[in-house]
Amino acid sequence: MVKTLGIKNNFLAIEDEFSNYENSKVAILPVPYEATTSYGKGTGSAPEAIYKASHYVEFYDEELHREFCFEKGIASLPPMNLKNLKGRDALDVIYGNVKKLIDDGKFVVTLGGEHTISTAPIKAHFDSYKNLSVLHFDAHSDLRDKYEGTKYSHACFCSRVAEFTKDITQVGIRAQCIEESRFIKKNGIRTFYAYAIRNNLHTKNWMDKVISGLKENVYVTFDIDYFDPSVISATGTPEPLGFYWEETMHLLKKLGRSRNVVGFDLVELAPVKGFTYPDFLAAKLVYKMLNYFIK
Repeated sequence: MVKTLGIKNNFLAIEDEFSNYENSKVAILPVPYEATTSYGKGTGSAPEAIYKASHYVEFYDEELHREFCFEKGIASLPPMNLKNLKGRDALDVIYGNVKKLIDDGKFVVTLGGEHTISTAPIKAHFDSYKNLSVLHFDAHSDLRDKYEGTKYSHACFCSRVAEFTKDITQVGIRAQCIEESRFIKKNGIRTFYAYAIRNNLHTKNWMDKVISGLKENVYVTFDIDYFDPSVISATGTPEPLGFYWEETMHLLKKLGRSRNVVGFDLVELAPVKGFTYPDFLAAKLVYKMLNYFIK
């Protein structure tokens, strides 16, 4: 039996009837892994902060006229204990946990933690679904081969993904090194840079262009620093010229209507004590994506 959290600690603070593992469509897996954050710290405390903030998110979505949590059920798993595991060893354990959840028929939401962790759930979904594209929301390309002496850095996760699939679409990029720019061009990584979007270089229908290049099944990896710092600043490496809530919800809604999103992760929130708004926004984002992606 898979252990889940009770009403006092789970996502949205919902009763066992709607949060037990057997009856829930969704399984949320917290991965409080932080080993390579290179500027601002704190991503390891994000999953717990998101769980706590979610208790103040309304069950009812007024846009979609539904109470998703009662329709589908959301099982909140306890945070993974990776002990002293790092790098490849940690990713292997995360992969095994996510793969089991997928094999049990769950829609898996992985909460980081730093972006390094995302390689594992992406690989687990890649091994489980045919015709899968990866949609990557971020301010950074994360395509360095190695950073600060390791290949398993939050600045390298997308390079590790590219070792098993090049079907990657990046949205919101506005910070990268020349190595990453060259990798994108050489390997045909579809990249929608922030400056290009803001200057209509993709035309005003850039969202449709993002979606049109995706296969039937899509995995979403979402770094919170995709947002403009005016929306959320509680992240290790915020970048100006970011994106806003309304336009992002519009894109996610379009995605959910036209593609089969099979899972997603949310990473790089770095909670600030006494400043709970970013935690709440992250919890709200998780719930909105569930509403948009699962019919």
